[in-house]
Amino acid sequence: MAKRSNEPLLWALFSGGGVVAAFLLPVLIFLYGLAFPLGWLQPPDYERTLELVQHPLARPILFLLCFLSLFHWAHRFRFTLYDGLQIKHLNLVINLFCYGGAVTGTVAAAYLLWTLP
Repeated sequence: MAKRSNEPLLWALFSGGGVVAAFLLPVLIFLYGLAFPLGWLQPPDYERTLELVQHPLARPILFLLCFLSLFHWAHRFRFTLYDGLQIKHLNLVINLFCYGGAVTGTVAAAYLLWTLP
């Protein structure tokens, strides 16, 4: 029996991460990187931001944003190393670094999101 590949799952995470990153990250970067610091919009105070994060839907959405974006990065970076630097012979090390980093970041995001007050 042929060995089953995990490539379809990794490509699905890559695709989902790309969609989520394309729709949500530009808005967050605009708000927290430009609009609030430059005074174009009134920034929310700490209490309002904490209320928003404590909403039942906010934490799972933020978790999915982190999770899918990290796996999107891992897959893209893996193939950048393979094709750009021509180091495909280090397949195991690259996979461990890329996807291990994505898993570590996902666990850290989950811990931070669920231990917030």
